[in-house]
Amino acid sequence: MGMTAAEILLDELRHARTSRGLSQDEFGRLINYSGTHVSAVETGTRPPTADYVAAIDRALQTGGMFTRLLDRLSDLDADPPWLREWITYEQQARALRWYEVAWIPGLLQTEAYARAVFGSDGRLSVAEVETRVAARLTRQKILSGDDPLQLVVIVDETALRRPVGGAAVMREQLFHLVHLNQSSRRVRIHVVPQEVGAYAGLDGPFVIATLPDLTDIGYLDNRLQGQIVERVAAVSALREQWEATLAEALTLQQSTDLILELAKSWT
Repeated sequence: MGMTAAEILLDELRHARTSRGLSQDEFGRLINYSGTHVSAVETGTRPPTADYVAAIDRALQTGGMFTRLLDRLSDLDADPPWLREWITYEQQARALRWYEVAWIPGLLQTEAYARAVFGSDGRLSVAEVETRVAARLTRQKILSGDDPLQLVVIVDETALRRPVGGAAVMREQLFHLVHLNQSSRRVRIHVVPQEVGAYAGLDGPFVIATLPDLTDIGYLDNRLQGQIVERVAAVSALREQWEATLAEALTLQQSTDLILELAKSWT
């Protein structure tokens, strides 16, 4: 078997370093990343992000070669998931803290709800919608198995009241959330009730992933392009936002009671 496109990119990144006789630590200093980070990228356990390859292009004066290569590979559906940067972190994480203001978080969506979400994007064909729904359901496998990750979610009550897909879809979706809160040891869903008014989380959705080495990394979500947050100060600010938002949320039991009440109201 030949190399995949992703393996070719990693091989070229390694070659860019070794052909100049640089160790991973020396190369890291050159591009302002740690040697550990360089090693993780070269072994495929950490994605080569757009910022990472741009730093290599600048340091080695490649004329943007690695950036163009990453862009071209990212457009190929056949490439492995680490090219879609955040999903790699999500799949590796020991724990996720996830806040949503407008939607049910992707890892908790039912098939019908996910289809309604993607179907609302007029740019996607029917086939593309189905491909994305299938990929979303596949991502949810990290919540099951022998050692599932810990997922704590805070969702604004307005997301539970928005008729995504219609009443039947919402009823099924909310009963699914109730079931998770009542039956899963590893999933906790808290709701910020409408009467809270203004609070920190209204700035927008975000996720904090705790990786196996216990470092945290953040993700700011938007419809066009999600932003990965790695700088220590920025991740710390996200943690503060999480704590401030959680302080406004109902307890687990109160949240479950409210979700159940709203589920029954969707008729």
